[in-house]
Amino acid sequence: MVIYKSIIEIIIKNMNTIVYLKRVLPILVLLSVDIIFSQQDPQYTQYMYNTMSVNPAYAGSNGHTVITALGRTQWVGLDGAPDSQTLSYDTVLGYTGVGLGINLTNDRIGPSNEIYLDANISYTVRTSDDGNLAFGLKLGGRHLSIDWSKGTALQQERIFEGTVSRFLPTIGAGIYYYESNWYVGVAIPNFLRTEHYDDTIATSTSGFGDVAEERLHFFGILGYVFDLSETLKFKPAALAKVVNGAPISVDLSANFLFNNKFAAGLAWRWDDSISALLGFQATENFNIGFAYDLTTSNYSNYNSGTYELMLRWDIFRQRIMKSPRFF
Repeated sequence: MVIYKSIIEIIIKNMNTIVYLKRVLPILVLLSVDIIFSQQDPQYTQYMYNTMSVNPAYAGSNGHTVITALGRTQWVGLDGAPDSQTLSYDTVLGYTGVGLGINLTNDRIGPSNEIYLDANISYTVRTSDDGNLAFGLKLGGRHLSIDWSKGTALQQERIFEGTVSRFLPTIGAGIYYYESNWYVGVAIPNFLRTEHYDDTIATSTSGFGDVAEERLHFFGILGYVFDLSETLKFKPAALAKVVNGAPISVDLSANFLFNNKFAAGLAWRWDDSISALLGFQATENFNIGFAYDLTTSNYSNYNSGTYELMLRWDIFRQRIMKSPRFF
């Protein structure tokens, strides 16, 4: 989302020029207030099925190989709205306590496209018979591209000429503690505060230069699984996202698991949306998840909601199926 913060700042500084982006104007107008104070990384309602994308220390914590595909189409009906896809691979390296994970993410919004590729490695220490403390490191990068040909300016500005292409390195870290029925973790997805624009790119005919710096993010996760009966589990969970200079963002969810087969729940994102979540263990190793977000802010007048689809393959080393840990 950082790219739109930069675009909006530039437009605000050049109010004497009337600019119209035929495919981007609606999203700029709607997001102009919110994105200046919003998260910069892609967000998912079903993050709990790919927790490694939130905290690198989660890698390997399942004790077996997991492949997850997650797609999110946000604000359907609004041209230029965010559209994100993630593919991840997560495994444990024998009994060494070392976990390994790969995340590949494609994030599009308006004329910008960002591709993330991250490698996650974790090391887990047993603190008790049921306790595990994991330390994680994330290394990778992202490629940012902007294609201004997707918009048309009535009065040409230098900022809207040509395309932008830039590589941004990523170094992150996290700590994750978990037992059989609860977990807690904190992470910083990227320590590097790289610049998305420089004076050459951001200088307009009005003489303004602008620099958009990647802001430091802090993620916190917490969850607990209650065994209500032999066939019913209940898991409340929370995800907090804090960005330097922006209000805190909180996701709260409550999910039920029936017979280790069917999952259903609700989620609420502070000042943004409410969501319905459904899941189904289709086979021993294959799980399907679906989420629908209903926008609760003023943007609800301009879209018909947000959809997510999750596909997850649990590749067990043992032939005997284990009871799902539900996180």
